[in-house]
Amino acid sequence: MNTHLLRSAILTAVLLVTGCSSTGIAVREKLGTPKREQLVDRVDETRDAQVAAKEQFATTLNELKSLSGFQSSELEAAYRRVKMQHDRSNDRAERVSGKIKSVDRVARALFKEWEAELKEYSTDSLRRASERQLDETRDRYEEVIVAMRRAEDKMGPVLAAFHDQVLFLKHNLNARAISSLDETLVELESEIAALIADMEASIDEANAFIDEMGS
Repeated sequence: MNTHLLRSAILTAVLLVTGCSSTGIAVREKLGTPKREQLVDRVDETRDAQVAAKEQFATTLNELKSLSGFQSSELEAAYRRVKMQHDRSNDRAERVSGKIKSVDRVARALFKEWEAELKEYSTDSLRRASERQLDETRDRYEEVIVAMRRAEDKMGPVLAAFHDQVLFLKHNLNARAISSLDETLVELESEIAALIADMEASIDEANAFIDEMGS
């Protein structure tokens, strides 16, 4: 086994025990991935999770909209498809939330370490320059995490609306359920449009942050 594969195997084994805790962050650092790089990796993963969630929410909405012309005899199969997309939306949302927490853990560890190391400088001008860089990086990070959390907050109401529609369909597999669905789709479309806009803004912030940290 080459060195890279061995290191990956060790990291995987340790993270199965430690998860994404501060121990996991420290282990990655010992294995050659500094906190700054870990932060960029986590932002990158969160961006990808948001892209997947955005697409899944749109798919679930389209599945609900497709119910409008269904005959009663087709509703059982249609309900199962909508339920499947709803469950996938929940899974995507949970993944996004987990990734955001992971980003924030690494960021807090990075900034805490950076702040502590400022005391090690013997040259005032270098310390001040590093302190300015820390403040700028922290401010830029705050813009990214705020955008991520704004989009995350909008997922809850949309998921709740999805859940209500799926539950109503389950209890009323008939034309009345479809009629009720038509009445709420306009509002749901508006909520999802706002969610997607916020997610796209968050994705753009993440992309810019990744580019800036890599430069």
